[in-house]
Amino acid sequence: MQNLIFNFQSSIFNSTDSIPYLCYMLSEIQDKETQETIPQAEWIIKKTSHEQRVDELLDDYLEARSRQEKNPVVDFLFEYYAFRPASLRRWSPGIDVNLEYSDPEQLPELSEFSMNDGQAFINPEFFPDKRLSALEWMLMMLENTQNSRPSFGCFGMHEWAMVYKTDRPRHNQLPLRMEPEPLAEFVESRPLLCTHFDAFRFFTKPAKPMNKYELSREEFHNTEQPGCIHSNMDLYKWAFKIYPWISSDLVLEAFELALEARYIDMQASPYDMREFGMEPIKIETEEGRRVYKQKQEMIFEKGCPIREAIISKMRRLLMLKKNS
Repeated sequence: MQNLIFNFQSSIFNSTDSIPYLCYMLSEIQDKETQETIPQAEWIIKKTSHEQRVDELLDDYLEARSRQEKNPVVDFLFEYYAFRPASLRRWSPGIDVNLEYSDPEQLPELSEFSMNDGQAFINPEFFPDKRLSALEWMLMMLENTQNSRPSFGCFGMHEWAMVYKTDRPRHNQLPLRMEPEPLAEFVESRPLLCTHFDAFRFFTKPAKPMNKYELSREEFHNTEQPGCIHSNMDLYKWAFKIYPWISSDLVLEAFELALEARYIDMQASPYDMREFGMEPIKIETEEGRRVYKQKQEMIFEKGCPIREAIISKMRRLLMLKKNS
């Protein structure tokens, strides 16, 4: 199991690039796109490369899962998020890309393709009318998030609030690093500053009134902010919500970010993850909080261009669909 965890970490924890701007300073994203035509030999290479990248990330995990072995990090990404490994592996070029082909049998198995004169493209007209309002909401929410000032003061306390004064922890198959009484004392000693409703809704009943912010499903789009670990993790969800009209490469990039964020999330949690080769980020100490904030800022920086790209593709899809 430790080797499996290491394989994931060594695959994705290798970017040291810094982003030269903050999300809330982002300039207006352009809606104008150009059509791209890709020769068959070239897109087959792209498709194969995508499939190989997914296989490198998930083969060991899927093999372990076939033996009924649990992985509290990766399981979350396929159980909480409704997008399966096979879908993640299935390549799509996204909109505004024409694929040249000689044999339609070689094209990816996607019903959203239209074909014309030896070229295939993902047709924006096939985006369901009934999903337009959802697309508009997602776009509004992501734009609000991208233009909000990031906050880095929560220190991952949401996972602790989910086990505060309860004898039924959410991940009850995992041992806790702290006994219930000192755990409760620690939660009471720190401010709860969660801004992400989908984390807040799992707080225990006595923990919810302790949160500084009043969060609700109705106000979700107004309370998201780009420094939040879970908001950046959710970029994977918002990306696959418009698959295959968004490229698989962008969905995979969002998945890799979600995977990295989930590791940090669980390392900073009250659960003892050492069985899975993960040393804790001890946010109950000053040094642990410093490390968590540093990693949170790193996730924020990586999330900014991914969110920007998703926003751009959503705007483009919405425009094409409404003009069709």
